[in-house]
Amino acid sequence: MSTLEDLKTAVINGKRKDVKVIVPELLESGVEPTSLLQDALIPAMAIVGERFKNNEVFVPEMLVSARAMKQAMAIIEPKLLEAGISPEYTAIIGTVEGDLHDIGKNLVATMWKGTGFDVIDLGVNVPAAKFLEAIDEYKPQIVGLSTLLTTTMPAMKETVAAIRNAGHSKVMILIGGAPITQSYADEIGADGFSKDAGSAVDIAKTTLGIA
Repeated sequence: MSTLEDLKTAVINGKRKDVKVIVPELLESGVEPTSLLQDALIPAMAIVGERFKNNEVFVPEMLVSARAMKQAMAIIEPKLLEAGISPEYTAIIGTVEGDLHDIGKNLVATMWKGTGFDVIDLGVNVPAAKFLEAIDEYKPQIVGLSTLLTTTMPAMKETVAAIRNAGHSKVMILIGGAPITQSYADEIGADGFSKDAGSAVDIAKTTLGIA
């Protein structure tokens, strides 16, 4: 019989086929879906994130772990909804207008989701107006802006300004991407900066005061 530790190990190692077997086994044995999330998936992704920050694993390894976690969540989320359990925090994320890169964004989205956030991924090449529409619709606590290109950094600045000018002063704006620095975050009025997906969870939690 599989255990929560088996699920945790499978996610860390990116074993999607094992996850697909272990999760239903645990649910059928009476393990609550919240326990799968809190006692296996979140700790697994925390370990992966820490290893990534310490250069013990790299993007390919992190991607396979993220895919394994998504496999587990695909099975668990309907059970959580049936039980009336919803995430306490909501995050919106997207790559800013003019940029089509999504690997970093996808990793951050997965890490946030694996930590228990409800994540709305707007995709790539997202104009400021679409972020504003999503904020009005989903009422998030956090908005994540990503870019890989220096040429689209102005679009990030414009998006931050648009969010603030629309009166969303309580929404925490976190930014990231290869050319982004803390000084740039300060310059454009963002609330935080993450240098990599492994740090994104820590930054989000610290920003919300739930670290």
